Amino acid sequence: MDASPPLSADARSILGLQLPTDPRWVNLAALSLEEVLSDHAYCEQKAAITCISLIQRYSRKEKLVNSLAPIVTEEWGHFRMVLAELQKRGLPLGNQRKDEYVAALFDYTQKGGGEEGRLLDQLLMMAMIEARSCERFKRLSEGLDDDYLRKFYRRFMESEAGHYTLFIELAETYIEKEKVQNRWKEWLAYEAEVMKKMEVRGDRIH
Repeated sequence: MDASPPLSADARSILGLQLPTDPRWVNLAALSLEEVLSDHAYCEQKAAITCISLIQRYSRKEKLVNSLAPIVTEEWGHFRMVLAELQKRGLPLGNQRKDEYVAALFDYTQKGGGEEGRLLDQLLMMAMIEARSCERFKRLSEGLDDDYLRKFYRRFMESEAGHYTLFIELAETYIEKEKVQNRWKEWLAYEAEVMKKMEVRGDRIH
Protein backbone atom coordinates (compact mmCIF):
# COMPACT_ATOMS: atom_id res chain seq x y z
CA MET A 1 0.00 0.00 0.00
CA ASP A 2 1.26 3.48 -0.85
CA ALA A 3 2.24 5.69 2.06
CA SER A 4 -0.73 7.79 3.13
CA PRO A 5 -0.36 11.42 4.20
CA PRO A 6 -0.54 11.91 7.94
CA LEU A 7 -3.76 13.17 9.44
CA SER A 8 -3.67 16.82 10.36
CA ALA A 9 -3.75 17.74 14.04
CA ASP A 10 -7.26 19.08 13.50
CA ALA A 11 -8.46 15.84 11.94
CA ARG A 12 -6.91 13.85 14.77
CA SER A 13 -8.65 15.98 17.40
CA ILE A 14 -11.99 15.74 15.64
CA LEU A 15 -12.04 12.09 14.66
CA GLY A 16 -9.15 10.48 16.54
CA LEU A 17 -8.40 8.12 13.65
CA GLN A 18 -4.85 6.81 13.57
CA LEU A 19 -4.68 5.96 9.86
CA PRO A 20 -6.10 8.07 7.03
CA THR A 21 -7.86 6.64 4.02
CA ASP A 22 -5.49 5.64 1.25
CA PRO A 23 -5.52 8.53 -1.28
CA ARG A 24 -6.12 6.05 -4.11
CA TRP A 25 -9.59 5.32 -2.74
CA VAL A 26 -11.17 8.57 -3.98
CA ASN A 27 -9.84 8.03 -7.50
CA LEU A 28 -11.26 4.51 -7.54
CA ALA A 29 -14.57 5.72 -6.09
CA ALA A 30 -14.87 8.29 -8.86
CA LEU A 31 -14.84 5.40 -11.35
CA SER A 32 -17.48 3.45 -9.42
CA LEU A 33 -20.09 6.05 -8.48
CA GLU A 34 -23.04 3.69 -9.00
CA GLU A 35 -21.56 1.19 -6.57
CA VAL A 36 -20.49 3.88 -4.09
CA LEU A 37 -23.94 5.49 -4.01
CA SER A 38 -25.62 2.10 -3.63
CA ASP A 39 -23.31 1.08 -0.81
CA HIS A 40 -23.75 4.48 0.83
CA ALA A 41 -27.52 4.07 0.79
CA TYR A 42 -27.24 0.72 2.55
CA CYS A 43 -24.80 2.19 5.10
CA GLU A 44 -27.36 4.84 6.04
CA GLN A 45 -30.11 2.24 6.21
CA LYS A 46 -28.05 -0.03 8.47
CA ALA A 47 -27.16 2.89 10.74
CA ALA A 48 -30.85 3.62 11.28
CA ILE A 49 -31.66 -0.04 11.89
CA THR A 50 -28.78 -0.42 14.36
CA CYS A 51 -29.98 2.58 16.36
CA ILE A 52 -33.48 1.09 16.46
CA SER A 53 -31.98 -2.19 17.68
CA LEU A 54 -30.09 -0.40 20.46
CA ILE A 55 -33.26 1.42 21.53
CA GLN A 56 -35.14 -1.86 21.68
CA ARG A 57 -32.36 -3.66 23.58
CA TYR A 58 -31.76 -0.89 26.09
CA SER A 59 -35.24 0.61 26.30
CA ARG A 60 -34.86 1.40 30.03
CA LYS A 61 -31.84 3.64 29.44
CA GLU A 62 -33.68 6.93 29.00
CA LYS A 63 -30.81 9.06 27.72
CA LEU A 64 -29.84 6.44 25.14
CA VAL A 65 -33.41 6.20 23.86
CA ASN A 66 -33.90 9.96 23.71
CA SER A 67 -30.52 10.53 22.04
CA LEU A 68 -30.81 7.83 19.41
CA ALA A 69 -34.45 8.42 18.40
CA PRO A 70 -33.62 11.54 16.36
CA ILE A 71 -30.56 9.79 14.89
CA VAL A 72 -32.87 7.11 13.50
CA THR A 73 -34.87 9.81 11.73
CA GLU A 74 -31.73 11.52 10.45
CA GLU A 75 -30.09 8.35 9.15
CA TRP A 76 -33.28 7.22 7.42
CA GLY A 77 -33.53 10.67 5.87
CA HIS A 78 -29.99 10.22 4.57
CA PHE A 79 -30.95 6.86 3.09
CA ARG A 80 -33.80 8.54 1.23
CA MET A 81 -31.49 11.30 0.00
CA VAL A 82 -29.01 8.82 -1.47
CA LEU A 83 -31.83 6.72 -2.91
CA ALA A 84 -33.20 9.85 -4.60
CA GLU A 85 -29.76 10.59 -6.03
CA LEU A 86 -29.57 7.09 -7.49
CA GLN A 87 -33.02 7.46 -9.02
CA LYS A 88 -32.15 10.88 -10.45
CA ARG A 89 -29.21 9.27 -12.22
CA GLY A 90 -31.31 6.36 -13.44
CA LEU A 91 -29.37 3.92 -11.28
CA PRO A 92 -30.78 0.98 -9.31
CA LEU A 93 -30.28 0.54 -5.58
CA GLY A 94 -28.78 -2.86 -6.31
CA ASN A 95 -28.02 -5.65 -3.90
CA GLN A 96 -26.52 -5.12 -0.47
CA ARG A 97 -22.89 -6.20 -0.23
CA LYS A 98 -21.15 -7.73 2.73
CA ASP A 99 -19.36 -4.97 4.63
CA GLU A 100 -15.99 -6.53 5.42
CA TYR A 101 -14.92 -3.48 7.43
CA VAL A 102 -17.93 -3.62 9.75
CA ALA A 103 -17.58 -7.42 10.01
CA ALA A 104 -13.97 -6.97 11.18
CA LEU A 105 -15.09 -4.44 13.79
CA PHE A 106 -17.87 -6.74 14.99
CA ASP A 107 -15.30 -9.50 15.54
CA TYR A 108 -13.59 -7.22 18.08
CA THR A 109 -16.68 -6.60 20.20
CA GLN A 110 -16.99 -8.32 23.56
CA LYS A 111 -19.35 -11.28 23.36
CA GLY A 112 -19.19 -12.01 27.10
CA GLY A 113 -18.39 -9.96 30.16
CA GLY A 114 -21.94 -8.98 30.98
CA GLU A 115 -24.23 -6.25 29.72
CA GLU A 116 -21.82 -3.41 30.51
CA GLY A 117 -19.05 -4.80 28.31
CA ARG A 118 -21.41 -5.54 25.45
CA LEU A 119 -23.04 -2.11 25.65
CA LEU A 120 -19.63 -0.42 25.76
CA ASP A 121 -18.39 -2.15 22.62
CA GLN A 122 -21.66 -1.75 20.75
CA LEU A 123 -21.52 1.99 21.29
CA LEU A 124 -17.81 2.26 20.52
CA MET A 125 -18.19 0.21 17.35
CA MET A 126 -20.89 2.62 16.19
CA ALA A 127 -18.63 5.54 17.11
CA MET A 128 -15.85 4.04 15.02
CA ILE A 129 -18.07 3.46 11.99
CA GLU A 130 -19.36 7.03 12.18
CA ALA A 131 -15.84 8.46 12.49
CA ARG A 132 -14.54 6.51 9.49
CA SER A 133 -17.64 7.31 7.43
CA CYS A 134 -17.23 11.01 8.18
CA GLU A 135 -13.58 10.84 7.12
CA ARG A 136 -14.56 9.10 3.87
CA PHE A 137 -17.24 11.72 3.16
CA LYS A 138 -14.60 14.41 3.69
CA ARG A 139 -12.33 12.69 1.17
CA LEU A 140 -15.14 12.57 -1.38
CA SER A 141 -16.08 16.21 -0.74
CA GLU A 142 -12.51 17.25 -1.50
CA GLY A 143 -11.35 14.74 -4.10
CA LEU A 144 -14.16 14.20 -6.62
CA ASP A 145 -14.12 16.14 -9.89
CA ASP A 146 -17.91 16.47 -9.89
CA ASP A 147 -18.70 19.76 -8.13
CA TYR A 148 -22.28 18.69 -7.35
CA LEU A 149 -21.14 15.47 -5.66
CA ARG A 150 -18.43 17.30 -3.73
CA LYS A 151 -21.15 19.51 -2.20
CA PHE A 152 -23.43 16.47 -1.79
CA TYR A 153 -20.83 14.70 0.35
CA ARG A 154 -19.85 17.87 2.16
CA ARG A 155 -23.38 17.99 3.53
CA PHE A 156 -23.14 14.39 4.71
CA MET A 157 -19.77 15.05 6.32
CA GLU A 158 -21.09 18.06 8.23
CA SER A 159 -24.27 16.27 9.27
CA GLU A 160 -22.49 13.20 10.60
CA ALA A 161 -19.43 14.89 12.12
CA GLY A 162 -20.85 14.83 15.64
CA HIS A 163 -22.38 11.38 15.62
CA TYR A 164 -19.28 9.55 16.75
CA THR A 165 -18.91 11.77 19.81
CA LEU A 166 -22.55 11.13 20.73
CA PHE A 167 -21.93 7.38 20.95
CA ILE A 168 -18.87 7.93 23.14
CA GLU A 169 -20.81 10.31 25.37
CA LEU A 170 -23.57 7.72 25.72
CA ALA A 171 -21.00 5.12 26.74
CA GLU A 172 -19.67 7.52 29.40
CA THR A 173 -23.20 8.03 30.67
CA TYR A 174 -23.52 4.39 31.70
CA ILE A 175 -19.91 3.28 32.13
CA GLU A 176 -16.95 4.75 34.03
CA LYS A 177 -15.28 7.39 31.85
CA GLU A 178 -11.74 6.06 32.31
CA LYS A 179 -12.87 2.60 31.24
CA VAL A 180 -14.55 4.06 28.14
CA GLN A 181 -11.49 6.11 27.17
CA ASN A 182 -9.09 3.19 27.65
CA ARG A 183 -11.27 0.91 25.56
CA TRP A 184 -11.66 3.62 22.88
CA LYS A 185 -7.85 3.79 22.56
CA GLU A 186 -7.85 0.04 22.01
CA TRP A 187 -10.55 0.42 19.35
CA LEU A 188 -8.55 3.11 17.56
CA ALA A 189 -5.45 0.92 17.46
CA TYR A 190 -7.44 -2.10 16.30
CA GLU A 191 -9.21 -0.12 13.57
CA ALA A 192 -5.88 1.15 12.23
CA GLU A 193 -4.71 -2.44 11.86
CA VAL A 194 -7.96 -3.35 10.08
CA MET A 195 -7.44 -0.46 7.65
CA LYS A 196 -3.88 -1.57 6.91
CA LYS A 197 -5.12 -5.02 5.91
CA MET A 198 -8.17 -3.92 3.90
CA GLU A 199 -7.97 -4.01 0.13
CA VAL A 200 -8.31 -0.52 -1.37
CA ARG A 201 -11.62 -0.71 -3.22
CA GLY A 202 -13.57 2.14 -4.75
CA ASP A 203 -16.94 0.43 -4.95
CA ARG A 204 -17.96 0.97 -1.32
CA ILE A 205 -17.84 3.50 1.47
CA HIS A 206 -15.78 1.36 3.87
